[in-house]
Amino acid sequence: MEQSASTAAYASTQPRGTRADRFWSARRVPAGVVAVLLLGAVGLLLYDLLSVRAERPAMAWRRTLADELATRPLDDVWVRVGACAAVLLGLWLLALAVTPGLRGLLTMRTDTGDVRAALERSAAALVLRDRAMEVPGVRSVRVRVGRRRVRARAEAHFRDLDEVRGDLDMALEDGIGQLGLVRQPALSVAVRRGGRR
Repeated sequence: MEQSASTAAYASTQPRGTRADRFWSARRVPAGVVAVLLLGAVGLLLYDLLSVRAERPAMAWRRTLADELATRPLDDVWVRVGACAAVLLGLWLLALAVTPGLRGLLTMRTDTGDVRAALERSAAALVLRDRAMEVPGVRSVRVRVGRRRVRARAEAHFRDLDEVRGDLDMALEDGIGQLGLVRQPALSVAVRRGGRR
């Protein structure tokens, strides 16, 4: 299947015998930010603890924090705001850890278990749009490719709408099959009469 220059496919290696699941995002930026912040906080705390062990006074921020934690009541507004922020941050990090990400990639079938391939949803939509424009009577068409459904909205001009819809269904079903996706999405086609331009 020929692809235009704007289409894109991705490939990676995987161990033999694994399923062709979705691609997982590396999440380098969130992981790097969290790692740098934790490293800085732990390093600062360790330095302060070593200073106290060397019989020097603790840093002012740690004394202030200890006093605030010991004296501020739990129903204080700032305690609740800090707790909510910590919970939201933790939930966000958990969501990043357990979700694949890269929703724009559709996993493709491969003949070997050593290679994984994926097609961008925008590239799949472009290929299917080109197939739809080859159907006689189609003036214009918009194709949206999701993970579970392909939606095509077409305008017809000189043919009967039912005939155009039937031909469009066949062309897009064939096009979806030729994309070689692991999970073939369902097809939804709507055809209407185009206005004069």
